[in-house]
Amino acid sequence: MSSLDQPFASYHLWSLVTPAAWQQRWHCQMRRGFIKARQQEPQVKALLTQATASQRIGLLAQKGVYEFHHHIHLLNQSDGVEKVAQLLKLSHSTGEVKERVLQILKKYYDAPLLLGKHIILLTRGDEGFPKPILISQQRYRFRLYAAMDCVFIESDSMLHIIDFKTGKSAFDRRQALVYLLAARYLYPRHQAIASFYNLELCKKSEIISVTKSELDTIECELAEIARKHQQDLQKYQEKSSEFSKIFPPNPGSHCRFCPFHSICEFSTLKALPPHQH
Repeated sequence: MSSLDQPFASYHLWSLVTPAAWQQRWHCQMRRGFIKARQQEPQVKALLTQATASQRIGLLAQKGVYEFHHHIHLLNQSDGVEKVAQLLKLSHSTGEVKERVLQILKKYYDAPLLLGKHIILLTRGDEGFPKPILISQQRYRFRLYAAMDCVFIESDSMLHIIDFKTGKSAFDRRQALVYLLAARYLYPRHQAIASFYNLELCKKSEIISVTKSELDTIECELAEIARKHQQDLQKYQEKSSEFSKIFPPNPGSHCRFCPFHSICEFSTLKALPPHQH
């Protein structure tokens, strides 16, 4: 069975299909088309592999937390921050990335959120796709991908899932909901709660918890997203000339933040003189 016959869902796909409330004006389905339907094309592939400064900062921050807990003695050493910076090869990074990650490491060293916690999962952030969770019910069947940053034992029967953030972007509750659904399958003997923690601002979100029936609703919603996306992929495979009908564009000033504006025929940047890009 090819991957086209196997519907899948993830928080990333959910965000590409349905925007968060504050992103509706800028949401573009064509971006999903480039990322999920045309990702093997050389031009698209090249653009997808170019990490932005924000993405590099997020990844290095996550790795920094991992290294502090992998070499726990560094949290007690006066040169702990410098040692972790060396492990991250931070000197190879550009100015802004180096400076911001160094600040994040210092803040974590001063107030290590996970110190003393019974951690059962802490990822480096560069492991790639996690193993999918196969969700199979009478009415639907799909693979769920959920790459969690950290899981620790809160109490005897309670797990706490934390997702680390950097920068100023708002927390999207849906990401926590996907993790809570994944936890139902990965840790069936435990209840779970979730929260976000911004490593740069040292800011915690509220604790997010859901009932069993709310999880059932989330599962159904993700099954529908998986089905719709699969349908779109199949339509595109059958008739690639219909790309812009299957994944309609939403051009505007936000095109300048899209990684695909240089190859997108609908980008508003095409009409601008080069110096205004």
